[in-house]
Amino acid sequence: MSKRNLTLLTDLYELTMMQGYFKEKDANETVIFDAFFRNNPNNSGYSVCAGLEQVIDYIKDLHFEEDDIDYLRSTGLFEEDFLDYLRRFRFSGDIYAIPEGTVIFPREPIVKVIAPIMEAQLVETALLNIINHQSLIATKAARVVYAAQGDGVMEFGLRRAQGPDAGIYGARAAMIAGCIGTSNVLCGKMFDVPVKGTHAHSWIMSFPDELTAFRTYAKLYPTACILLVDTYDTLNSGIPHAIQVFQEMRDAGIPLTFYGIRLDSGDLAYLSKKAKKMLDAAGFPDAVISASNDLDETLITSLKLQGATINSWGVGTNLITSKDCPSFGGVYKLAAVMDKNTGKFIPKIKLSENAEKITNPGNKTIQRIYDKASGKIIADLICLVDEKFDTSKSMLLFDPIETWKKTHLAPNSYTLREILVPIFKNGECVYQSPKVMDIREYCRQELDTLWDESRRLEFPHRVHVDLSNELWHMKNQLLDSYHREA
Repeated sequence: MSKRNLTLLTDLYELTMMQGYFKEKDANETVIFDAFFRNNPNNSGYSVCAGLEQVIDYIKDLHFEEDDIDYLRSTGLFEEDFLDYLRRFRFSGDIYAIPEGTVIFPREPIVKVIAPIMEAQLVETALLNIINHQSLIATKAARVVYAAQGDGVMEFGLRRAQGPDAGIYGARAAMIAGCIGTSNVLCGKMFDVPVKGTHAHSWIMSFPDELTAFRTYAKLYPTACILLVDTYDTLNSGIPHAIQVFQEMRDAGIPLTFYGIRLDSGDLAYLSKKAKKMLDAAGFPDAVISASNDLDETLITSLKLQGATINSWGVGTNLITSKDCPSFGGVYKLAAVMDKNTGKFIPKIKLSENAEKITNPGNKTIQRIYDKASGKIIADLICLVDEKFDTSKSMLLFDPIETWKKTHLAPNSYTLREILVPIFKNGECVYQSPKVMDIREYCRQELDTLWDESRRLEFPHRVHVDLSNELWHMKNQLLDSYHREA
């Protein structure tokens, strides 16, 4: 699969709107769009941002080739002067984004695009496609890793992913969120992440007997000898034969540096406890007991509660597809339009009968507020870019909808960090994406800033995303003005 030009990876209406702007408006009118989401997937208390590196690659390569122009002409929808404009099209605007691996919350901008309206409109679909997918899988993986309570989690979902891209970039997102390795070799090559795996039942079945299959595998991979024990009879055949091979390796002076068994079927709690007793009794207390078979955070939690002795988890289908919540609801909304006479942004707002669907207007950024003593997140504050805050003074936070709910922060009891950072300025990339394993470490630190109550899998505490007093008043003045006009 060769490198692809993704410029036409867009919804048709982006292009028809672009032609409308070209014909009927100032095509260079500068606007602000915000990409954000309204609800955490899986009823989680947080999400994990991922996909920015691929957005950067997409923006850098944004151009229409001649065969793209020919195709658009063939639809009969586009006129020649507009098609000629597309030949010269390049992104020339600014983009701000939350770095990959950061914990994020509903309604706050993940990506902010400031650009001529035609450019800002075109990038909507691909930007959402990339960020939505990887953030979904990263969030799911973070929950699975949390459920494993420090055990290693391996991403094993490639064969069940919805196509090659979902398998590659889903594995990338899973690594960012804390998986220790992936079975996906191409992902390993592309992003320099660890690849891991054992063998299939077919390996066992291809030999005359199970013991020969185990011995052969151990000979080939003595430093990574994880034997799949459930092909025929887990307790009466598989585990005893694995123990016999481990003993033969020890007797031959082969160091048992990384070895153990994998369970892929049956009652994993019962079998793992039996396996642990057998391995301990044989003198192999440090053997890995790995499990796979339709695992997710709920089943892992249940197995832990049942006393399962599994200490390594291979998670495939339910992770790579986020099976119980297969979409991330990111949206892309107009927030402001620049007045060409004054050079100032005029805030724009989308109304709805649903309060959560009313957008936040204006040119905004996000200040993350931390408890100074613990380093944990208190709240996120969406504010206007030119607002200043002084941590030596008290701060009053309030719910933007249920405004009687207030929190008072004492002077010097909190710290602030702006989490939207510049990615493109005037069409040029000014941001260097870290390596995936570095993002993974950053994500681990980010997750540690959450209170335990926000990380629990069921009914987590909601981290508040509030509006600054100035932004809240701007929003309500706009709402009032529309009601007066009506």
